[in-house]
Amino acid sequence: MAKDKVYNLIILDESGSMESIKNTTISGFNELVQTIQGIEKQYPEQKHFISFVTFNGFGIKTHLDKQSVSTLAPMDKNSYNPNSSTPLYDAIGMSVLKLKVDLGGMENTSVLVTILTDGEENASKEFNGSQIKKIIDEQKRAGWTFTYIGANQDVEQEAMKISITNTMKFEANDSDMHAMFSKEQAARHKFSEKIRSNQDRKEDFYK
Repeated sequence: MAKDKVYNLIILDESGSMESIKNTTISGFNELVQTIQGIEKQYPEQKHFISFVTFNGFGIKTHLDKQSVSTLAPMDKNSYNPNSSTPLYDAIGMSVLKLKVDLGGMENTSVLVTILTDGEENASKEFNGSQIKKIIDEQKRAGWTFTYIGANQDVEQEAMKISITNTMKFEANDSDMHAMFSKEQAARHKFSEKIRSNQDRKEDFYK
């Protein structure tokens, strides 16, 4: 029997304001990868892949592209260097549309998109908010799940602008970041359990 394929798209803010929590962000991401690796072992009927994108005013970088989670090496300080502004909408638009095209009509797939930012959009050139909302609405109808983790903003309001209702807020400090990543990891376990039992998994991700 074909395995359920789970695509984890992580879109991470690499703007200058993330510098103060750089080390915690790196360790949290690595723990998240380890969590997904553990989930894949716990649910052998599922095969997990990660696409990992970071963004700032210097560009949008794809570090991982649908890579099997079992083969991943940890992220280090050389691959994550916060600087410049926050082209959030461009990062979402480019990475979501790329994954949509790549997956095409593939069956037995689940997609979980996680956006993590400590600031609001302020530098996009290719996409605006209404375009991103339309893209996300379309992919939600296709069964994709979107989550938004934010700091230094009205998280629920900013997420709702682009049609995301699964939200979590954190303070940009080490202790709050640790708590946030722990909650994120627990939510992923529940997500995979819902895939196994064929339950709806689009809303209430962090409840």
